[in-house]
Amino acid sequence: AAGAVAKAVLKNLFGVEVLGWVDSVGAIRADIASDAIVLEDVEANAVRCPCTEAAAAMEVMIKKARKDGDSLGGTVQCVARGVPAGWGEPVFDKLEADLAKGILSIPACKGIEFGSGFSGTQMTGAEHNDIFIAGDDGAIDTLTNRSGGVQGGISNGQLIDLRAAFKPTATILKSQATVNAGGESVTLQGRGRHDPCVVPRAVPIVEAMVALSLVDHALRHRGQCG
Repeated sequence: AAGAVAKAVLKNLFGVEVLGWVDSVGAIRADIASDAIVLEDVEANAVRCPCTEAAAAMEVMIKKARKDGDSLGGTVQCVARGVPAGWGEPVFDKLEADLAKGILSIPACKGIEFGSGFSGTQMTGAEHNDIFIAGDDGAIDTLTNRSGGVQGGISNGQLIDLRAAFKPTATILKSQATVNAGGESVTLQGRGRHDPCVVPRAVPIVEAMVALSLVDHALRHRGQCG
């Protein structure tokens, strides 16, 4: 409920839209431009992936994992559109740091990246830098968004773009070797109903964490700057 309120506050008071979707399941990854995705595309299938072909393949893979008594991980991509320049802090409470803290607080989340993320380590500075340009209307824009909309801990006015990684569900129906309380080697096998993939369920949770973090910084900015 708090996440829904935060999204509504961002939308109605600041003109900011937060939207997430399943970007990958296992080795299958969606290939779609993030700026073209709308909520209807995300909710068009049970996997919450806006790429129809990828969603179909993901569903087949998840059903197979369930049948095999196994589980799968994946990634959730989330964007915040309309965030103005200036939200965040340069050292303490950096915008990226607060977003990361919220996302990494979600169960099963094991990693987060912004913009180009880890792939940016394979680029040079000249290749990775986002070039600022002046638009026809006088507004400042960038040719690329490898920074993911945050530079120096502060939003730069571009699309905030992040990706969160979720591990495979730990409890599976396959037998696994483990050790009991007495230190003896035993076999463990899960029972009952367990999701073979939590990634589709994580989408609204990621959105909520992003929205709550952004609302905090929006109110801070308003308090400091009026």
